[in-house]
Amino acid sequence: MSNLFNPPKTVELDLVGLNSNAFYLMGAFSKAARRQGWSSEEINLVLDECRSSDYDHLLQTLICHTIPTADEDNLEDEE
Repeated sequence: MSNLFNPPKTVELDLVGLNSNAFYLMGAFSKAARRQGWSSEEINLVLDECRSSDYDHLLQTLICHTIPTADEDNLEDEE
């Protein structure tokens, strides 16, 4: 699975620690994407791809379209 957009487009969203329910994950992605200025068409393109196969495909699709949010505490520890 690769990013559906050229150039690649991502949403800042930490998938780790979220409820693993497929509908919850897609809802979290949709909400974060809307807040970050994605159009409904862009969001639906990703969600349609998520629904096109099994749970593993859903996870891979979301992973390809998200990046973890910057954790300022970890950045301070590295300095």
